[in-house]
Amino acid sequence: MPRMLRRAAVLGATAHVASKRGEARGAEEAQEQAAQEQAAAAQAPPAPVAAPAPVATPAGPAPVDYAQLTKLKELLDAGILTQQEFDAEKAKVLAG
Repeated sequence: MPRMLRRAAVLGATAHVASKRGEARGAEEAQEQAAQEQAAAAQAPPAPVAAPAPVATPAGPAPVDYAQLTKLKELLDAGILTQQEFDAEKAKVLAG
């Protein structure tokens, strides 16, 4: 048998054995972890679930119409509105 062929056979066999040992070790660890999780679940009583607190809506300014502001900005950028006109319209939109 040529030397390279023997070397390939030995390396292949070694890799196969290592792979099988790794699979077995991984399976054992998975079983142990599952057993530990089951034991912990059986020992710990379920925690009571608290009802979520109601979400209070803050009483603040009225919602801003972003679409309107965007349109105004586009008109300003296109040169249709002056800066003063834009500021006046923006103040109206923000005021509600």
